[in-house]
Amino acid sequence: MTGLDAVARPRVVIVGSGVAGLVTALALGERFEVTIVTKSTIDESNTRYAQGGIAAAVMPGDSVASHIADTLVAGAGLSDPAAVEVLCAEGPERIRDLIRWGVDFDRENGDPSAAFDAGLEGAHSHHRILHAGGDATGYEVEWALVRAVRAAAARVLEQSFVVDLVIDETSGRATGVTVLRDGVLETLAADVVVLASGGLGQLYPHTTNPSVTTGDGAAAALRAGAVLADVELVQFHPTALAVPGSFLVSEAVRGDGAVLRNAAGERFMLGAHPLAELAPRDIVARAIAAEMLATGAPVLLDATAIGAEELERRFPTISAASREHGFDWSREGVPVAPAAHYWMGGVATDLDGRTSVPGLFAVGEVSCTGVHGANRLASNSLLESLVFAHRAAAAITADAEAGVRGVAWAGLPNSVLLGAGGAGDAGAEPRAAARAESHEPTRAELHELMWRYAGVYRDAEGLRTALRTLTGWGVPTVDAAGTSVERLETANLLQLARVLVASALAREESRGAHFRSDHPDAEPAFAHHLAVVQAPAAADPAHPFAEPREFALQGLAV
Repeated sequence: MTGLDAVARPRVVIVGSGVAGLVTALALGERFEVTIVTKSTIDESNTRYAQGGIAAAVMPGDSVASHIADTLVAGAGLSDPAAVEVLCAEGPERIRDLIRWGVDFDRENGDPSAAFDAGLEGAHSHHRILHAGGDATGYEVEWALVRAVRAAAARVLEQSFVVDLVIDETSGRATGVTVLRDGVLETLAADVVVLASGGLGQLYPHTTNPSVTTGDGAAAALRAGAVLADVELVQFHPTALAVPGSFLVSEAVRGDGAVLRNAAGERFMLGAHPLAELAPRDIVARAIAAEMLATGAPVLLDATAIGAEELERRFPTISAASREHGFDWSREGVPVAPAAHYWMGGVATDLDGRTSVPGLFAVGEVSCTGVHGANRLASNSLLESLVFAHRAAAAITADAEAGVRGVAWAGLPNSVLLGAGGAGDAGAEPRAAARAESHEPTRAELHELMWRYAGVYRDAEGLRTALRTLTGWGVPTVDAAGTSVERLETANLLQLARVLVASALAREESRGAHFRSDHPDAEPAFAHHLAVVQAPAAADPAHPFAEPREFALQGLAV
């Protein structure tokens, strides 16, 4: 008799309803009592806004080895080779899962029996980007998974904000979550908690992320004493429409032939990188930012050579958004600018989604597997969620069958504390400034600070200014039940902003998406992850998470 047969169904609480959370629920199946908690509706997540597609080595002439090589190059020396191998080798099987769950990927000439109509995106050496509904891949994937979950036995709690993790004081194990629903706090007990809560795009005023991406899961994990890694590494997508809302214009548009032009009509990317418009995202984003700084205006994405009919067929969502904002991109260039898009950092995990907190798993953008390194390769994000959610579910199942509870990871190898007088001192400023904390910032104030000092371009002076300001800010939330969700979100963003800026200050180099104008080159001494650990709060039924507490930075060798 297995552990699963001998006891009542183990309880698993999954925080988040994007592809990572939904796949985890589906892979766990009916042997577990699964509850999905989402602060909006089940279909509102970053997943549904993913336009480009899913990268996988499934086309003739492509190979897993080629996908691995492209991912490692994009990662700028920080990608974990073992994680990358898992991602690329297991990707094709996870694509078959999606097809089984009802995702209808686009085929050549619209023929269901034909090969995939795979696209090409920046830094990929093959056409390997599978898409559905043209540029509506995320939407199609999300709805297929939502239908599958609704047909399964999982319980779904919508409009439910996860306030904090519940940690057993004796064992240090995650035993549930505290949830705010309709102004009432309640505790959901669990044998395993899985964070699938997405990134922190709402730290910035210009982001392609939906309004729900306020870093709630990562902030809760940080308060619980979990290790976070690569917090400073935020990818800025080069081409968001330069209009309110920063509507994403997929990299696949450039893959199909669109080019970037400056105010003089010149293709400035030709001199910036051998791959021109298809260079890695960090390079394209910085080149656009430099042009904007020089001219004071957005650059233009010129897709006219693709043709009106093909633009409408291949990119119907973008075409509609362009028209909505008064542009006809079949006849004219449309203004684009960088926007915060994807967080390579997150809650540090092993290859099975385990975190440093026993009983706590993390999958998707909230996690940091090391697979993306310093710069995510285009269309690897949905694949990461598929692959590592499946692995996490397998690990949870194996633990349950063995009758094991609350297993943590084996630890990060080759870790070293950055000592006093070095980057480790980045944690000292929050401790000193906490005594003088007096100002509760608006979301707009936080946005302006982060965009100015911790955006596409960074330097030590600006980061120090930001850190001093952030540590003088606070969002009191003693009574969580009496606090608005928006205010709780701002407190989470503020907490993550502090550790992001401290980590960016500690990384004295430029690597991938992290660019320091005062340290413009990559430095071999920083070819490792930076991790941050915060001392857990004292046990208190109130909600003390807004208080800045001691944290330490560690350099973790790849």
